[in-house]
Amino acid sequence: MKILFIGDIFGSPGRRVVADHLEDIRATNAIDLTIANAENAAGGFGLTPSIAEDLFAMGIDVLTSGNHVWDKKELFDYLCRQPRLLRPANYPDAPGNGSLVYRTNSGIDCAVLNLQGRVYMPVTDCPFRKADQILEALLPEVKVRFVDFHAEVTSEKMAMGWYLDGRVSAVVGTHTHIPTADTRILPKGTAYQTDCGMTGPYGSVIGVDTEIILRRFLTALPVRMEASRQSPELHAVIVDVDESTGCARSIRRHAINGD
Repeated sequence: MKILFIGDIFGSPGRRVVADHLEDIRATNAIDLTIANAENAAGGFGLTPSIAEDLFAMGIDVLTSGNHVWDKKELFDYLCRQPRLLRPANYPDAPGNGSLVYRTNSGIDCAVLNLQGRVYMPVTDCPFRKADQILEALLPEVKVRFVDFHAEVTSEKMAMGWYLDGRVSAVVGTHTHIPTADTRILPKGTAYQTDCGMTGPYGSVIGVDTEIILRRFLTALPVRMEASRQSPELHAVIVDVDESTGCARSIRRHAINGD
């Protein structure tokens, strides 16, 4: 089976490029399951129920998130009502769920796990031990397993990849909004990329208007963050998984210039 994972959708430029290209990507690449990180989809900061529903209507099957999922208070109740929207599983006491088993139209069950790192991030439970707990609870027949690891530092992301190698089909990082060039399959069959990159305005500093960020660096004064609208791009990975074993056959980066 083929899994499309779309990196952090940032603001209206990110949503627009997904709306423009997702149907074609799914059809051209025979995608069975589409997952996207949407924690920045509402103006670059958080997510709202209406935007989440719009993204589902575009053809996304499961939405993952990260630390910014808590930015919009109206999302808290929605997290409890919508199992296809995940929040990081290692928050100790939070609404919603951090994993689910999604059945594709072709009848294949796929576990999707959302975890968050702890280095330079909010205090949470250990993502490594939480991954163990979730995987131990899965039925043995659920072979296909995808992990969105939302973390700041490359070392923590790489450590998670090695830790889960052979136990999940793919570990793909999010959060830093910069795509990395280390796409590969680890020795025991897990597809890996440290960061998928952002789906949003690349004429920016990780999504925010460049002039605002330059002013902050030059003056050290507080500024109001505003999302850029320049140079939208879609960044994703496509993972081909052997559904009988859960091992990845291939992983490749997929990028589209929205202009």
